[in-house]
Amino acid sequence: MESLENARKPVLKVGIEDRVEPSKALVFGLQHVLAMFGATVTVPLVVGGAIGLSGSQIATMIQAVLLAMGIATLLQTTIGSRYPIVQGSSFAFIPGLIAIGSSIGMAAVQGALIVGGLIEALIGWLGIIGKVRKLFTPLVTGVTITLIGFSLADVAVNNFFNAYADPSGGTVGRAVLVGLITFLTTLFVALRGRRTRAMPVVVGALVGYAVSFPLGLVNLNLVESLPALSVPKPFPWGEPVFDLTAIVLLLFAFMVSIIESVGDYHAIATVTGSEITEGRIARGIGAEGLACSVAGFLGACGTTSYSENIGVVALTKVGSRHVVQVGAVILILLSLLPKFAGILASMPAPVLGGLTLALYGMISVTGLRLIKEKVEFNDRNTLILAASLVAGLGAPQLPPQLLESLPRLVSSILESGMAVGALTAIILERIL
Repeated sequence: MESLENARKPVLKVGIEDRVEPSKALVFGLQHVLAMFGATVTVPLVVGGAIGLSGSQIATMIQAVLLAMGIATLLQTTIGSRYPIVQGSSFAFIPGLIAIGSSIGMAAVQGALIVGGLIEALIGWLGIIGKVRKLFTPLVTGVTITLIGFSLADVAVNNFFNAYADPSGGTVGRAVLVGLITFLTTLFVALRGRRTRAMPVVVGALVGYAVSFPLGLVNLNLVESLPALSVPKPFPWGEPVFDLTAIVLLLFAFMVSIIESVGDYHAIATVTGSEITEGRIARGIGAEGLACSVAGFLGACGTTSYSENIGVVALTKVGSRHVVQVGAVILILLSLLPKFAGILASMPAPVLGGLTLALYGMISVTGLRLIKEKVEFNDRNTLILAASLVAGLGAPQLPPQLLESLPRLVSSILESGMAVGALTAIILERIL
């Protein structure tokens, strides 16, 4: 827990409970939206493309995500931790969402998010968070986060070469050109940008999109067919299916999200000079779980706290949770604009490939950095790390015929490198 002396340092120009005039609140809120926007819409774009959803279905998912993340942010800043934290789509859920959506269907994704969200909420509200955190040591968390990035490598590369949309390779030359330009732009903004340095994904997407137009890779027929205004409907993928396999598979993503969020709560407490308490952590995790259930109800993706926006608070010294709530309202308003979602859904796959080539790699690097900084490399830990990474990387490569011969719950876990790696590390840490 942060010391009271440190908590009282005047590190902010605008405190957590302070309000600012509406015009400034709008600007600051929009800044939070821009900081998280690229990453949060990337999740439905990647999941929808990998599962094989149509353009209109991806647009529906984007609408649902924007609404769900706006609601999640309001929950976090009112009944949750009450920190100035923005909630966005979690990358930890992508492998599980793709696996479930491809094999069982999106209705099962809805069911798994609803049940998993309620479990996460209970973990927070009932104070179980401490016991769950003990299972996810730095070694286990590092392995799991590393494997999330590695498991998405094929998705990034397939998008880069436009392999999902054009497996014959007819557009591969144009695709690689767009992917490279997007990739290099994103890297340049992230490393050399000044005013835009906090938004490399947004800038990279805009440049990639612009380059795709003259190359004939953009089709805006979907945008023309969508209405100008509509409210996202509940259960867009049909009645939710509560499949045990899907629920268990997503629980690993929920656990990773919990650990990430607890780390973000400590980070925002440091940035704002406020005290971190078990009560705030418990309420925060409870609110996130409830938000994930809402996301399942709306047909969206799982949510987590966004570190990018903690960086915005640190940069601007504006820590008002009311400003973040303005950002949440902006997200909700954007969710009512189908044509806007259609423009995002029309983003060519090579643009996504260029954006995620480094983005997914950074997820893995984050896990490896955590291991390097927090784990002692003695013989025991080295063996656990080695076995967990190999198991997590190798299990998804098992032949489909073998996986089909196993119980569905077992085969689904084996198809998830993140789940296999996490389980291996947890078990080995307990018995060695």
